[in-house]
Amino acid sequence: MEVSVLNIKGQDTGRKVSLNDAIYAIEPNDHAIYLDVKLILANKRQGTAKSKERSEITGSTRKLIRQKGGGGARRGDIKSPVLRGGGRVFGPKPRDYGFKLNKKVRLLARKSALTYKARENEIMVVEDFTLDAPKTKAFMEILNNLKISGKKSLFVLPSSDKTVYLSARNLQRVSVMPASLLNTYKVLDNEVMVVAEGALNVIEGNLIK
Repeated sequence: MEVSVLNIKGQDTGRKVSLNDAIYAIEPNDHAIYLDVKLILANKRQGTAKSKERSEITGSTRKLIRQKGGGGARRGDIKSPVLRGGGRVFGPKPRDYGFKLNKKVRLLARKSALTYKARENEIMVVEDFTLDAPKTKAFMEILNNLKISGKKSLFVLPSSDKTVYLSARNLQRVSVMPASLLNTYKVLDNEVMVVAEGALNVIEGNLIK
């Protein structure tokens, strides 16, 4: 699959790059995508929710009422889960929500996501670029030139570029990331994916081993 290379002014440079069929034209696996996105979102969870059980509640251990004959549920001390203010039964504890997912499955998921993007013609390739200074106005000009202003977009760069990142940071529907950190969730969570020409080699190097 060939894609025209644009410059940051939105003009066709007359050159084309070939997208590797082993990445952008495979048979997508929806279940692999589901598992990888689930893992990414699970790893984002803090997992710090915590409630006190009866052994952690402060209070007397004196038995309040008789065991039987009261007409209600059995309960012991004031820390009983039956009573208001007592401990909670099987409450949440700090935990890690992550789980194991094989590397091959994660690679398949990223390839599948990129294939869907290529099928929908939602991948744009631009010449490698940088900005002289962090200016949101300069980045907005790039969006207008590429005719993607207002669309949720992801810019994939060959490496980290602090100037470009700071220029786009204040734009709500735009994100910038190096190709080495590209993941399935980021690929799918946008309307258009703008890939710098040099980033294609980085993506290929990460996904074909």
